Amino acid sequence: MIETRLLRQFIAVAEELHFNRAAERLHMAQPPLSQAIRRLEAEIGAPLFERNNRSVALTPAGSAFLDSARRTLASLEEGVAHTRRVSQGIDGHLTLTFINITPYETLLRALRDFRTAAPAVAFTLREASTREQVAALESGAADVGFLRTPGTTTLDLSFHTILREPIAVALPAGHPLCGHAQVALADLADEAFVASPRALGQGFHDQLVQLCQTADFAPRVVQHGRQLQTLVALVAAGFGVALLPASLALPGRSDIVFKRLAADAPADLLHLDLLMAWNHARMSPVRDRFVEAVRDAMPL
Repeated sequence: MIETRLLRQFIAVAEELHFNRAAERLHMAQPPLSQAIRRLEAEIGAPLFERNNRSVALTPAGSAFLDSARRTLASLEEGVAHTRRVSQGIDGHLTLTFINITPYETLLRALRDFRTAAPAVAFTLREASTREQVAALESGAADVGFLRTPGTTTLDLSFHTILREPIAVALPAGHPLCGHAQVALADLADEAFVASPRALGQGFHDQLVQLCQTADFAPRVVQHGRQLQTLVALVAAGFGVALLPASLALPGRSDIVFKRLAADAPADLLHLDLLMAWNHARMSPVRDRFVEAVRDAMPL
């Protein structure tokens, strides 16, 4: 194994073509430098310099080795610099998982600002349900997730609420309740519901069930949808009503109506949280920097 010190010494002699000048450049005496070059030549098994009393010149092997030595040191220096950047959280790779984040302009702006501030960080983005995200975070397949309350015990995961929004009632256009300024939860007791399956998001599902129970009924779910956008489409098609995040009430649609929900229920049941989650048992400076940036950009 050739030490990097020997490579630097060889490069100095090759560039100066003079042992005394090379030794001065390296802040060392000339005899130890000459001995180092002889050790290097013995290690390689070929002469690197032609020497006489008047001059020093590179041999063909020496010229070839000079190019290799420079590339090796440059690669090492870049590797060290990259390692420092990674340790500072300004370089590296992040895998983000998320539910639908399209309505959340503040979060999208925070993501854009981080990419501008840390352009060397590469991203992999994956849309996934809350349960899928928890599994990915626990296994290390994801670094940060944006999800709903899991509703399960996750000892290694840290959670931070970045958004809280009210639950709204989604009604198909023409529904008798569309004319109301707000919809009482009890008025939905006999309605058919569309909802996401519990297997994909236990916390979100159980919260909506508990909310309905405060009005003394259990929701009669007739259709399931994996994505919230699918539930919007099912409501618009007349399959049933839904309790959804108010942020989904985007303007410009005539086939679905969102109404404010009126219910005598705890505030925690009447609002949905968007959480940022990460596995604190795994070390990642770039993840920690990203988490801090999002938290600073989105204080509740």
